[in-house]
Amino acid sequence: MPDANAPPSGPVLPIGFADSPGRNRRLRELLAGPDLFLAPGAFDCVTARLVQASGFPALYVTGAGISMSALGAPDVGALSFGEILDRLRRICDVVSIPVIADGDTGYGGPLNVIRTVREYERAGVSGIQIEDQEWPKKCGHEPGRKLVPAQEMQMRIRAAVEARRDADFVVIARTDARAGEGLAAAIGRARQYREAGADVIFVESPQSEAELADVGQAFPDVPLLANMVEGGKTPILPAERLQALGFRLAIYPNALTRLIAKAGMEMLASLKETGSTNAVSGSMYSHGKLWELFDNATWRALEDRYLRVETPAKG
Repeated sequence: MPDANAPPSGPVLPIGFADSPGRNRRLRELLAGPDLFLAPGAFDCVTARLVQASGFPALYVTGAGISMSALGAPDVGALSFGEILDRLRRICDVVSIPVIADGDTGYGGPLNVIRTVREYERAGVSGIQIEDQEWPKKCGHEPGRKLVPAQEMQMRIRAAVEARRDADFVVIARTDARAGEGLAAAIGRARQYREAGADVIFVESPQSEAELADVGQAFPDVPLLANMVEGGKTPILPAERLQALGFRLAIYPNALTRLIAKAGMEMLASLKETGSTNAVSGSMYSHGKLWELFDNATWRALEDRYLRVETPAKG
């Protein structure tokens, strides 16, 4: 069978140059399947490749992670749509698994939502999360969130659903109503967003296992997303328990971000104290192993194909 990454009569391409068709359909199949699946968060090409190399079926692009890595700011809505889109394109290019992306509020009115969905889809995203906060939005586990009227969020969802080119592109509706209005209000809003056409419901920051169970009972036939934020308002439950409560997808938006930050500080402290990285080198990838993560052999083979000098045959 020919390699999917090879153009007709051409070489095998590294993933950054290759197409990855069928990702939207694969995400739909995961959501329709019997088991909960996990989508760790990524914020750049390195973390995205780590998620794929670890065998996860999908990844989640975290707006907070992009904000911290690209702007040096927490998740306070300071990044522009263009800055986020550029990062999304790069991430989608270096993985072949479905990418679910934080779309914040859609970045404006209905025309902005339509553009956001179209551009995300063109970038290679398979699912977009849209929330019912005012702009600029806040992190879902921080205070100060302000909501738009439910009818405005319904408009966002309708615009997103009608704007997608591929019917398999997934629209996720997130409500942040739990913090200020209570769980019952959040569930009520989520029902309206489902009626507007949302494929997946995301009730942000339930504050106990019992509240997670209430969300699951409220939507027995709808794919539900659980947001696992270490140190946040929602308890971190094992995947098996989340599935039993009725959830189909669990995201871990900044688990890698937190780990990399702590491990990096520990390495730098060791370097400062000892004058070398020898004490922590066993916790690192070697030079070759890191390059291998990014298809070094395929990139080199592609370059060599065009650098080879053919010697004319002597006749």
